Amino acid sequence: MARASILIVDDELILRESLSAWLARDDFKVEAVASAEKALERIRQTRYDIIFLDIKLEGMSGLEGLKKIRDLDQDTAVVMITAYGSISTAVEAMKDGAHDYLLKPFEPETLTVLIEKILERRARDRENLYLRAAHQERTKFENLIGQSPAMQEVFDLIQEVAPTDSTVLITGETGTGKELVAKAVHTRSSRAQGPFVAVNCGALPEHLMESEIFGHQKGAFTDAKSTKKGRLELAFGGSLFLDEVGEISVRMQIDLLRVLEERKFYRVGGTQPIEADFRVIAATNKDLEQAVRDGSFRQDLYYRLKVISIQIPPLRKRKEDIPLLADHFRLRFAQETNKEIGSISREALDEMMLYDWPGNIRELENAIERAVVVGKSRSIQPQDLPIFSSAQSRGPQDLSLREMEKEHIASILEQTNWNIKKSAEILGIDRSTLYHKLKRYGLSKT
Repeated sequence: MARASILIVDDELILRESLSAWLARDDFKVEAVASAEKALERIRQTRYDIIFLDIKLEGMSGLEGLKKIRDLDQDTAVVMITAYGSISTAVEAMKDGAHDYLLKPFEPETLTVLIEKILERRARDRENLYLRAAHQERTKFENLIGQSPAMQEVFDLIQEVAPTDSTVLITGETGTGKELVAKAVHTRSSRAQGPFVAVNCGALPEHLMESEIFGHQKGAFTDAKSTKKGRLELAFGGSLFLDEVGEISVRMQIDLLRVLEERKFYRVGGTQPIEADFRVIAATNKDLEQAVRDGSFRQDLYYRLKVISIQIPPLRKRKEDIPLLADHFRLRFAQETNKEIGSISREALDEMMLYDWPGNIRELENAIERAVVVGKSRSIQPQDLPIFSSAQSRGPQDLSLREMEKEHIASILEQTNWNIKKSAEILGIDRSTLYHKLKRYGLSKT
């Protein structure tokens, strides 16, 4: 049995002495005092694993003492003891945080069993705390969150490739967090102390792209009133993130390829070569292989960018991450809005698990932000979510879509004689999603 420190609080001298002797024989470190006031003095100086606290005491009662002990120390197990037990007193003590309740007289063996149980539970709680901390460490990587095997593979790949200086191509649907992955690669690289310069290639107009990327000399064109450094120059010593790289023009593809091959470039209108000292991390939601086949993206640039490839799975293919992500956003937006939203209801989580999230994490983030802002209760409810309210407010034509899905699922189940595995394969969803849908639509085998 693990050695533990125990405090006995009882105004009966004979009980203090006999109990102390008994517990000391079991190798516990035992102290005993006659009042709750004395107990509080000792607790301010020493930490105890277990406190046996008499309810009926001279001066401050045991129940009052319990509340004050809880204010000082939430971890110590307090067991109330009394010769005047009643159900109402026991309920009150347990509500105020007592661990257990013992009626006098009690057998020493009963006490030993109780102490063993308390210590075992404390050890288990500590282990759970450690496991939760380890789990949290594993499910959070830089600013990325995910416990699914797919995201764990992404985390492992980032760790593996970040220390190299190789070009990285990140692919994934809109809203999956490609820029967060790019920043994680940069943060864990040898260039982490340098700048992380992002360029949204899809947002820059064609006529501004060259100047923004390469910079320009004063007088290079009509509006060039002064010399300006481009993003390539600003990224010196760090990482250049080319977001939506699949959107750049064929002409810019040639210029970018030349920079990657020659490791130098010129400002627009400039004659002095500038060293290209940066790592390129590119991202796209386009199928670049198809773009190469179509002739809209250069094959040589594609292979230059795709030295290392990181594919981010869409949220619908890693739904086990939804509770973790949703709770992360709930906590963040509750803090930002100073609202006491302490949880997400089971029903709201069910709705989130059934939805396919075409906008991926960005859509989930926006949904939780809205739910926190408009929610009236202390937990997020289904009606707080835009994915729920929009479905409820649709007209009959839209609502029939739900009915169509229900009928389609029912027909597939009939077709397979309610073979869940086969039905899920035909429907293109996993079995857990199918079970959720059966529950949602109230479908059962008759």
